[in-house]
Amino acid sequence: MRINRLLIALLLTAGALTGAAGAQTVLEGPLVQGGLVIGQTDPGAEIVFNGAPLMVSPAGKFLFGFDRDHDGPATLAITSPGGQVEERSLKVEKRAYNIQRIDGLPPKYVSPPAEELPRIKQEGRQKRAARAFRTAEEWFASGFAWPAYGRISGVFGSQRFYNGEPRRPHYGVDVAGPAGAPVHAPAPGIVRLADANFYFEGGVIFIDHGHGLTSVLMHLGSVEVEEGAQVAQGDLVGTIGATGRATGPHVDWRMYWGKTHVDPAQLVPPMDTAQSP
Repeated sequence: MRINRLLIALLLTAGALTGAAGAQTVLEGPLVQGGLVIGQTDPGAEIVFNGAPLMVSPAGKFLFGFDRDHDGPATLAITSPGGQVEERSLKVEKRAYNIQRIDGLPPKYVSPPAEELPRIKQEGRQKRAARAFRTAEEWFASGFAWPAYGRISGVFGSQRFYNGEPRRPHYGVDVAGPAGAPVHAPAPGIVRLADANFYFEGGVIFIDHGHGLTSVLMHLGSVEVEEGAQVAQGDLVGTIGATGRATGPHVDWRMYWGKTHVDPAQLVPPMDTAQSP
C-alpha cells in the first residue's frame, strides 16, 4: 500500500530567546520504512544523521533515507552556522509488505549454475562501484518522475518466493508495459553504469542523482546511454524489455541511498494520476 508523502516542517531555533539564530530546517518526505527525506537547511549548517555526517550542498540541500527493515527511531542533529545545536528524534513507522509467489521459473534463475558464479561476482563488484559515488551535485532536489508508464506489477518490500523458495525482498517498483516502450531518466544525473546483459538484471542502468542517491533501471530491452553521460529528467535512456531474471516485459526501478534501499514510489505521484509525456 502506498504511503502518502508527508510535509514535515521542523523550525529549529535553538537560542532564539537570547537572540542567537538557530538553523531553520524543513524536511520533506515520509518517516517510514523505505522512505527518502529531502531536507533544506541554512547554508553553512551541518547535519548529522544517526551519528554520521550528511553532505549538505552550498544551498543547504541534504537527504537521508530509511531501509526496508529499519527498526526504532532515528536521530538528526543540526548545527547552525552560528554553532547552535538542535537534536531531533524521528519516529519511523513500520510498513506491511506483500508476499508474492512466482512459480514455473527455469531452474537456472532460482539457483544459478556454478559456471555463472564468477560472472555474477564480477557484476556485483561493478554494481557496488556504481553505487559508491558521493557526488556533491543536488540533482535529486529537482524532483522525480516515473521512468515508464503502465501497470504496477511489483512493489517495494514484497517478499518473493520463486518456485516455492524464499528469496530476498523486492527492493523496487515494477512497471509492466509493451516491449520496446520508452524508459526515461526519472531525474537528472550522471550514468555510472550501463550494460545490456547482466545476469540477473539484463539491460541495466545506474544513474547518480547526487549525495549518494542512485536510481537503477533493470530488465531493459535496450540501453540507449553510455557510462559517463549526463542526463536530464525525461531523457530517453532505454526501452522496456524482459531481459535477465524477468518473467515478462517491464522495468524494475530501484533506488539506493548508499547501501540503504529506499522506495522510489514514495517520490512520484500515484501511477493512476501520472501524466505520460
